[in-house]
Amino acid sequence: MLDQTKLPAEEVVMHITDVDELITSIKRLSIRGAPALGVAGAYGMLLVADEWKHSSAPPDWDQFRSDLEPLQNARPTAVNLSWAIIRILDEVQSRNPETKSDAYTIMEQEAFALHREDEDRCRKIGEYGAALLSDSLQIITHCNTGALATGGIGTALGVIYSAAMHGKHIHVYADETRPLLQGSRLTAWELRRAEIPVTVMTDGMAASLMQREDIDAVIVGADRIANNGDTANKIGTYQLAIVAREHGVPFYVAAPTSTIDTRLDSGEAIPIEMRGSDEIVRWGNIQTAPENIRVYAPAFDVTPAKYISGIITDIGIAREPYNFRGFTES
Repeated sequence: MLDQTKLPAEEVVMHITDVDELITSIKRLSIRGAPALGVAGAYGMLLVADEWKHSSAPPDWDQFRSDLEPLQNARPTAVNLSWAIIRILDEVQSRNPETKSDAYTIMEQEAFALHREDEDRCRKIGEYGAALLSDSLQIITHCNTGALATGGIGTALGVIYSAAMHGKHIHVYADETRPLLQGSRLTAWELRRAEIPVTVMTDGMAASLMQREDIDAVIVGADRIANNGDTANKIGTYQLAIVAREHGVPFYVAAPTSTIDTRLDSGEAIPIEMRGSDEIVRWGNIQTAPENIRVYAPAFDVTPAKYISGIITDIGIAREPYNFRGFTES
């Protein structure tokens, strides 16, 4: 994995061979983005089960589930991490392998399959989303939702890449995305490499931009979507949705169906990860707030479904009234 905390200054590839190292990398956001966390979780299972490779002993599933918990809970809001682990674990157990070695082989096959599946999901999201867009337009996005955040070309950025591949002329305004600047550090870096015009702005400038410029759409990703369409995404997304509504700008969410959690009736049940104060009061070695100041630092907020014009998934575009139990099963 590319260490996303080093970008854009350095391109450092991490070779992770230990599950504790993987968990640390996830928590410090070296690896981030809900779909990418799902892929990392799938491969992380193999690290947890590394000693199983050549074992003829029968699997101890209760112990293995317990061993997986630290990885599964490394990022509580992004549902893809736990979704991938549970999905693969259920599949392996359903095939009733007699030995740990057999179980490991199945897990390995399922991890590779899940990664390929995410590539395909991203491609389909891109195609569905690109069909919504006109031939020349200006788009605002928030945080990073491209190849860095997924196993494929991306979700919201995947829509933009797909539109560009179809010859559409796009200019992207990328919010910085405070406090860790995933928009300016990561999204701008990706779009520059793809030769798609991009302008960086601070999170507080979106309202002014919509007031002064013709913005055609806001497209963001998601870390978890409740059954009713309420969507958790990087902090600052909710206020962007409100501003878009005020200015009559369509607000779209792009995410794979693996990010939809139909167990949750609404966004009120989505757990919100709180981050450490250092991300707010310091930038590198520079102190940006007084010592011992109280800090409010949620990593995500929840945008109510009523502000969302459509949710672009790998099986189609959902619109209000959202009911994903029926949508994903149809």
